[in-house]
Amino acid sequence: MIKPIAIILGEPNSISSEIIFKSWIRKKKIRHPPCLVIGNYNLLYRHLKYFKFNLKLKLIEKSFKLNDLRGTAIPVIDIKYNQKKMFEKISKKSNKFILDCFSQGLNLIKQNKILGIINGPVSKETFLNKKFNGITEFIAYKTGRYGKVAMLIYSKKLTVTPITTHVPVKKISQKLNVKKIVSQIKEIVFFYNKFLKKKIKIGITGLNPHCFSNGKFSEEERIIKPAIRKLKKQKINVTGPFSADTLFLPKNQKKFDVVVGMYHDQVLTPIKTIMGFKAINITLGLPFIRVSPDHGVAVDIVGKKVADPSSLIESIKLFNNIQ
Repeated sequence: MIKPIAIILGEPNSISSEIIFKSWIRKKKIRHPPCLVIGNYNLLYRHLKYFKFNLKLKLIEKSFKLNDLRGTAIPVIDIKYNQKKMFEKISKKSNKFILDCFSQGLNLIKQNKILGIINGPVSKETFLNKKFNGITEFIAYKTGRYGKVAMLIYSKKLTVTPITTHVPVKKISQKLNVKKIVSQIKEIVFFYNKFLKKKIKIGITGLNPHCFSNGKFSEEERIIKPAIRKLKKQKINVTGPFSADTLFLPKNQKKFDVVVGMYHDQVLTPIKTIMGFKAINITLGLPFIRVSPDHGVAVDIVGKKVADPSSLIESIKLFNNIQ
């Protein structure tokens, strides 16, 4: 049986509703599984009228049937939330609403009613309140997988993974170890084998400039190279470490399906520069697929009808490979 995917609204005072509406219009032209939205029905209705999109909403129950998702209207599971203004300054006021949206999505996963979730942008600073480094870690905690997941920034042209995610630069070397590198790369290989039916080539960056830091006690010698040797013994096609300053040159990009870096900006800066909004964020290591657009709340353009929905559209399209 085909299972639907749930799109979680996320921060109500972001570009989330706009990109959902734009994606709904464009998804008529693409193959995709059934979709539903988890959010506040009244606020979504007001946003729809504000943006003047030619779309309709329909309220569905939490115990929905697949037939309830048919038609052109956007099916919405209503989550309680009160907001007088069309858009407000992002604050902790929306935290309970966002948490309730995630909880509803995870409940649907437990009930085996949906295939996976796509969450709209969320303000990490406001919602997480320093309890977690990112939404990836938050969802891992909520599902009993904390410390066992990997962030995959995926696109058809270039895909990357940072071994450490939202960690201050001065703490990166403390967070690296052989076990972490090996386990995350095995999650990547598992994902590609199971869902994309593809055997992949993986390139690994060093940590230090030019993979060198004066001596045998560098992270490359102590951690990265031993991890690569261990992976090769398990017949995983991985090479490195390579200097990150040249690894993303066009001729080098073609050599690998996935580039694994040691920290966030080392690999996310190149992919966002190269791919723009065509990349998506996939959390590996969960008992289900969680995806999100690879961008934030974009407070500077909220309500201006100029948000680019490409990353959300790519997130929806990914699930064509996962049924």
